[in-house]
Amino acid sequence: MPEQSLDPHQRAVVFAVATFDTKAEELAWVASCLRKAMVEVITVDVSTALPKDVAADVPASQVLEASGLTLSDVQSKDRGGAVTAMSDAFRIWLLLEHAKGRVAGVIGIGGSGGTAIVTAGMRALTVGIPKLMVSTMASGNTAPYVDCSDICLMPSIVDVAGLNTVSRRVLSNAAHAMAGMVTHAVTKTVARPAIGMTMFGVTTPCVTAVRKSLEDAGFDCLVFHATGTGGRAMEKLVESGLIEGVLDITTTEVADEVVGGILSAGPQRFDVILQQQIPYVMSLGALDMVNFGARETVPDRFRNRLLHVHNANVTLMRTTADENRQVAEWIAAKLNHSSSAVTLLIPEQGVSTIDAAGQPFHDPTADAVLFEELESLVEQSELRRIVRLPLHINDPEFAKALVDEFQRLWAMRRT
Repeated sequence: MPEQSLDPHQRAVVFAVATFDTKAEELAWVASCLRKAMVEVITVDVSTALPKDVAADVPASQVLEASGLTLSDVQSKDRGGAVTAMSDAFRIWLLLEHAKGRVAGVIGIGGSGGTAIVTAGMRALTVGIPKLMVSTMASGNTAPYVDCSDICLMPSIVDVAGLNTVSRRVLSNAAHAMAGMVTHAVTKTVARPAIGMTMFGVTTPCVTAVRKSLEDAGFDCLVFHATGTGGRAMEKLVESGLIEGVLDITTTEVADEVVGGILSAGPQRFDVILQQQIPYVMSLGALDMVNFGARETVPDRFRNRLLHVHNANVTLMRTTADENRQVAEWIAAKLNHSSSAVTLLIPEQGVSTIDAAGQPFHDPTADAVLFEELESLVEQSELRRIVRLPLHINDPEFAKALVDEFQRLWAMRRT
């Protein structure tokens, strides 16, 4: 934590957040535990109704001011609308505090509504800032609350409804965990340029070879599993300035977005990377497949397609020539808006381990449509290039070509 002699309105503090109309007593306990641990804390109210007796250091009205709203505006909405409005307002307010260098960490407590509000702000913060949410919702599908951020979700065990033998212990543990995170600095290491890479099991040989080569060349390689969340997490780090270059070897998330699989990264995939104008090398890893869950979960319209059971929980569907044409159109539309250097390397002999001679997804005709459409649709220039190689994506020579091209773009960035 910063020196205590600094102006309390300027130094970084832990923000303890809850809806004070129902959780004031419980948050006061959390704040007291933090203060006993010598951590400076400011309490924040994100109620959508008037609090009862205890006032927060930052009242809900102040949080709403950042969005030009009043408590009356929020109270005039139904429950869902009020939670959404407060979620947006808290996110904006917290980002403003972050811009001032005020946020050392954020700890929240709540039920479903409070969790939705507080985690909306947490997700907007830079990766690495301590974020801990004690919640009744910390089980089951937590993706809506965590998404691709580094939020720590702690189950409240009992409802956040009064202090008792269990809640005191759980809330104390949460407070002490936050105290530990903000008072112990990360061990310093020699700084190396961080680059992002995307991988699937079916592109692992390629990505592993690329990673080892670039680590030997002095780069810090961050590998992301291309599961939708992985692509978004990588792009969040790019947006935060923590990743300085990307080798997007496994772009399978696009197939799920276009065709309707379960591992889409959303319609904004690639946008942040292209906007940041960092060295960017792409390939077409695992675009031979669309991802679904267990076989029985595959939608009826796809039941007669070529399916491959990867494991009990993952079923892959081979993309058709027409779907590959749509994927190529989607990618080309993104690349044609780029204004910085980007190179797409095409492995003509296959894009995954199961897209090779003798393997279940080997379909040179469908692949050719993808390759040819991309070459036709992408408006190539000195900065926007497509390179076709008579190699499989997992051939060592293809990995070397990716490394060589990335290092070329990296050198261009440095000149």
